[in-house]
Amino acid sequence: MTANKTIGEGMGTKRRWVLAMGALAVGMATSLSALAANVLQDVRYASAPGGKVDITLEFSEPVGDVQAFTTDTPPRIAMDLPGTSNGLDQRRIVIGSGATSAVSAVEAGGRTRVVVDLFRPAGYTTRAAGNLLVLTVDGGAQPNSLATGPDPTKKVATALEVANIDFRRGENGSGRVILKFNGDGAAADMRNEGNRLVVDVANASIPEALRRRLDVTDFATPVQSLEPNANAGSTRLVIHTNGAVDSMAYQTGNEYVVEVTPKRGAAGTIVAGAPGRAAGAVAGEPEAKRYAGRPVTFNFQDVPVRTVLQLIAEESGLNVVAADTVQGNVTLRLMNVPWDQAMDIVLRAKQLDKRRDGNVIWVAPQKEIADFEKAVADARIANEDREPLVTEYIPVNYGIAEDIAGLLTDESKQAQTTGGGGGETRAGGGFLSPRGSVSFDSRTNTLLVIDIQSKVDEIKNMLATLDRPVDQVLIEARIVVATEVFARELGVMFGVQDRTGVLPNSNETTTDSGFIVDLPVNPAAGILNLSILRQDIALDLELSALEEEGRGEVVSNPRVITANQREAIIRQGDEVAYLTIQPAATPGAVAQATVEFKEVLLELKVTPTITQDGRVYLNLAVKKDEVSELVANPSGGFVPQIARREVSTAVLIDNGQTVVVGGVYEFSNREDLRKVPFLGDLPVLGNLFKNKSRGIQKAELLIFVTPRILQVAHRGS
Repeated sequence: MTANKTIGEGMGTKRRWVLAMGALAVGMATSLSALAANVLQDVRYASAPGGKVDITLEFSEPVGDVQAFTTDTPPRIAMDLPGTSNGLDQRRIVIGSGATSAVSAVEAGGRTRVVVDLFRPAGYTTRAAGNLLVLTVDGGAQPNSLATGPDPTKKVATALEVANIDFRRGENGSGRVILKFNGDGAAADMRNEGNRLVVDVANASIPEALRRRLDVTDFATPVQSLEPNANAGSTRLVIHTNGAVDSMAYQTGNEYVVEVTPKRGAAGTIVAGAPGRAAGAVAGEPEAKRYAGRPVTFNFQDVPVRTVLQLIAEESGLNVVAADTVQGNVTLRLMNVPWDQAMDIVLRAKQLDKRRDGNVIWVAPQKEIADFEKAVADARIANEDREPLVTEYIPVNYGIAEDIAGLLTDESKQAQTTGGGGGETRAGGGFLSPRGSVSFDSRTNTLLVIDIQSKVDEIKNMLATLDRPVDQVLIEARIVVATEVFARELGVMFGVQDRTGVLPNSNETTTDSGFIVDLPVNPAAGILNLSILRQDIALDLELSALEEEGRGEVVSNPRVITANQREAIIRQGDEVAYLTIQPAATPGAVAQATVEFKEVLLELKVTPTITQDGRVYLNLAVKKDEVSELVANPSGGFVPQIARREVSTAVLIDNGQTVVVGGVYEFSNREDLRKVPFLGDLPVLGNLFKNKSRGIQKAELLIFVTPRILQVAHRGS
């Protein structure tokens, strides 16, 4: 047995209960104890032709007696299920199709009541089969229908036709397809078919000029191309996509909008297969708004905006207050879209805006909200102009009162200080009201503020945040200069002495030729002398050699502590004196000698900045000078020659980390040869006519820097 009831057009606004025309009689042999144990386990729905919706209720046992009734304000269908408990996980299931808005189930007093919310009055039928109960809700009469005859005040609508097809790049790399018609009432339907979306508009035609393929790959969105065509007198638009995408559609007035976005995971990242360029291919594109609401699915055809806002309010758990000026209908097709994004789409489609205060959202036309906020701002300014001024003396502990006074106004300029070392700045903006002013006393480091009470409180709150001790940084530098020297030299001297002129029994020589080859090492580390004597001739041979090796290391370790973002300088060194001679200006005059000085310094200059993640950014300059030698001055005296080592850089370092910020490596290799021409080139014997020397020098400069943050405990923390 089935029951059918339609709510007529002439029903009043007063709520009344209508007893169903019949009751379903199934399972008459089922005992009362079995009925008491029945459980509503599942609710599912499916759209049917003609705007109908089939709602299937599944129970654990065969369905017992069902009492159905309807209400007209608001339009609802309710069914009482005696002896049945509610086993559903969800209290409310949103449908949003045809005349059906949502279905909910509540258990109370040993029975379960199933309520179907409607957008408009509609008829229904029920049928039972075993443990299934199917409720079919009709599409209902569309608002503003002409069921009672034509309205002479309304114009007869012309045949719908596609007026334009537009494509735009939307937020977050989405592709937005806009179908514009020459009138309202387009019956559009969209479905997914693999990597394409198909939009059919059954009651609109498309002119020949718009039936052309559009390539939109240059927009860097998931949409690749659009193919509009005629389809048996109607319009079909095929949207070709690339990768994993999400799609939604909404209709307002004479526009039908389809948005295609890259599919994203829970963390907001593009899932595998989604087009990577779509998320941010355009340089400088602002980051898209992120939505975190629970996903909802809406499929509305010409539904009042206020009804859609009511559904969103129920899904979000928030209170939505719509202004009386919020009117009109909207057509939506949204699949698994966050409720907050669905609300933004509805507001954008109807030129509405929202403001949130706690768990209450106020919705009104954009102009109405703008006018309201302007009126509030004007009223606040008017109240400030009438509010009395107060005077406050605010001590500054860690900052400088003069600097803080400059932060409080856009036009702060230091005035001439009075006897107390103070000054005054007049406000033209900033933290002060137009009538406010701020003064400072440098002796006591105190601010003198004259303004309305609310502005004075703001300044106190600002100082509570800004007037705190800053952390300090210990910067330690190590400058290492390492040198290594190696030298080797070989020399020879030999000669022949003629003893023919030596008198008998005498050691004196009459003739002495001396050394004929003189290539010694000077100074020599060792000498080997060999003499060969014959009766009349003496041969003297002297070999000399030198090998020198030296290593040296100079370490300088300057340290300095400074506050965050404050420059610190530490120096150590000497001033080397030298003479400069000024020649006499006139004959007979005396030359003038002047003593001048040159600085030879070890210097560390650094400005640290502590980053938010606990690292240190250093802007530093390190210098180390040495006197390398004294150069003779032609006018007299000596001038020092300075060897300079210097590095200037900026580096980001972890707290306590040691890094090498600079280094120089020098290597010198020199070989010298002195020899007697021709004789020095002889094989083997040529070594007796040569002087060889070889020298190697190495020098290395390394600069190490280590910053350490010295945190200062804040007062009151």
